[in-house]
Amino acid sequence: MADNDVRLGLTPTDLALREITLKRPDPWVDLNADEDVELRVVQEAFAADVVKTRKFRDEKTLWIKPENVVAILTLLRDHIETQFSFLSDLTAVDLLKLNESDAEPRFQVVYNLYSMATFKRLRVNALVPDGESIHTVEGVWPAANWLEREVYDLMGITFEGHSDLRRIQLPDDWIGHPLRKDEPLGGEEVEFSFNVRGR
Repeated sequence: MADNDVRLGLTPTDLALREITLKRPDPWVDLNADEDVELRVVQEAFAADVVKTRKFRDEKTLWIKPENVVAILTLLRDHIETQFSFLSDLTAVDLLKLNESDAEPRFQVVYNLYSMATFKRLRVNALVPDGESIHTVEGVWPAANWLEREVYDLMGITFEGHSDLRRIQLPDDWIGHPLRKDEPLGGEEVEFSFNVRGR
């Protein structure tokens, strides 16, 4: 290995930098209600709804049950200590074949929150079993409207109470939801001048 490093022209400084970049990532740790105000605020009102917590490189994540998602996110938005007034993103993850048991929920709806008052970020993952729905949060953040439509379109997760839940990217006659892991792989013929519809 040393001869190879010399041939590549790596200096001792380069080798030290390479050791830093190859270092294993920091371990996950659980959030602590005494230190992490976000967890304390949620636990005070909805202790039974918090499934698990993690902190990784100062990124905080809460996993919650979906039943009280609107109330929990409203609390995080309005509480004086958190003030997560900005929904920076809403997406979903299909955990098919990643879960350790079939009893675990298949989907996570992911809410990425930002507080313009405290300059903090928080990720809230709501666990949604396959075939079940979750309440819309467009009443909490109106911007969630189109983000929830995208999740519905691509993952097939329905949002109860949504004002206009319909496809947003795929054609209305599309069958299936292409980002699900059980969606069959296939292809669409690219439209060129010789095969455009209607000609």
